[in-house]
Amino acid sequence: MSGLAPVPFAGMILADLGADVIRVDPVSGHRATPPPGPLDRGKACVEVDLKDPAGRDLVHELAGKADVFLEGFRPGVAERLGIGPDELLTDNRRLVYGRLTGWGQDGPLAPRVGHDINYIALSGALDIIGRAGERPVPPANLVGDFAGGGMLLAMGVMAALVERARSGAGQVIDAAMVDGASLLMTFIHGLYEAQMWNPQRGTNIVDGGAAYYDTYKTADDQYMAVGAVEPVFFENLTATLELDDSDFDFQLDPSSWPRWRAALAEKFAGKTREEWERVFADVDACVSPVLSPWEAHTHPHHMARNAFIEVDGVCQPAPAPRFSRTRPDTPAPLEVLSAVDARDRW
Repeated sequence: MSGLAPVPFAGMILADLGADVIRVDPVSGHRATPPPGPLDRGKACVEVDLKDPAGRDLVHELAGKADVFLEGFRPGVAERLGIGPDELLTDNRRLVYGRLTGWGQDGPLAPRVGHDINYIALSGALDIIGRAGERPVPPANLVGDFAGGGMLLAMGVMAALVERARSGAGQVIDAAMVDGASLLMTFIHGLYEAQMWNPQRGTNIVDGGAAYYDTYKTADDQYMAVGAVEPVFFENLTATLELDDSDFDFQLDPSSWPRWRAALAEKFAGKTREEWERVFADVDACVSPVLSPWEAHTHPHHMARNAFIEVDGVCQPAPAPRFSRTRPDTPAPLEVLSAVDARDRW
């Protein structure tokens, strides 16, 4: 069923990996939908009026022949439309019925509205993102909608299909973005329990607190990313930048980070991003240029791996991950189907 971001992303992943995906859209003008784009790739779509018995019958017919059904409605909406799991699994006991919401199918917040920022706020993920002494910074809608939402749903579908191969029965997947965002925090919980993570944001090794894990502005107002955590890589970094580390305290001592940061900032400000790329091209110091999404496809590494493709004139990331034997085809643009075409598709 069509939606704004996470469910279409899950459908795109499955289509990329070889699934035949039909997206069910509302009749034109009845509901806001995302602008056409990469999330549509590899899919077909058909318009259906779910308030019309003929429309519901078509959805039932398609779900009756499908392996997977995905919806991102608020809890109870699919049931009111007559396409809930009880109805569809009665027609097709092998159906994997994937449900994606922000808060989950139950709990006190289940009926409430929300967006990515709300889900990651409650998970604890938002609290750790930002500079020391400053407010939390939303990481676009990557953590809740996509990593903790659409990706989690696609993974759940894969697991349910593997289980179905053994049991012969489908089941319902309750994927919640607040759960997914919480799951992404597992490593941080471990560090905190081991007393290796400070509760104050922006004061830790991998959250921008450490001088050797941060970004630095270049002479052309671009940025370089530095992730020289291990001592050997940090030594390579300082040697390449011609910094005498004997003038500074131990790299891992937080009291030394302000001086290290000032020294690194001064050095990186002396050359352009392109110049620093050349300097560090063959140096194992964990230093990379910070590329915009619109220029990433031009990087030689991405070009060598064909990591970006063009679909319907739009440059976009290629399907991932990669397989040794069943490499996915280049996705096709969205195909528009009539009700008759949709019935004949399977």
